[in-house]
Amino acid sequence: MANRRTLKHNINRICEELFAECIAVSLYSTEADRENVEALLYSIIKLGSDYVCRVSHVEPGMSAKAYFRNLTEQFNSSVNEIVDQINNLH
Repeated sequence: MANRRTLKHNINRICEELFAECIAVSLYSTEADRENVEALLYSIIKLGSDYVCRVSHVEPGMSAKAYFRNLTEQFNSSVNEIVDQINNLH
């Protein structure tokens, strides 16, 4: 398991990349709906904030290894959903 600082850094980096990609798609696509783009940008910001907060607070009664494994699986799943939504903006 990576240390918490590295995990937080990786979460922030991935969210920054998603945010930049969403902005780029909205600028270069003529079909992108402004409201959908704004909602997607908000969800990216919220995703990063939620997961960074969750890194700091391990659930009681759960082993740290299992908690962080579950956390990374959920984060990856959420990122994949957002990537699919960005691809649908085209």
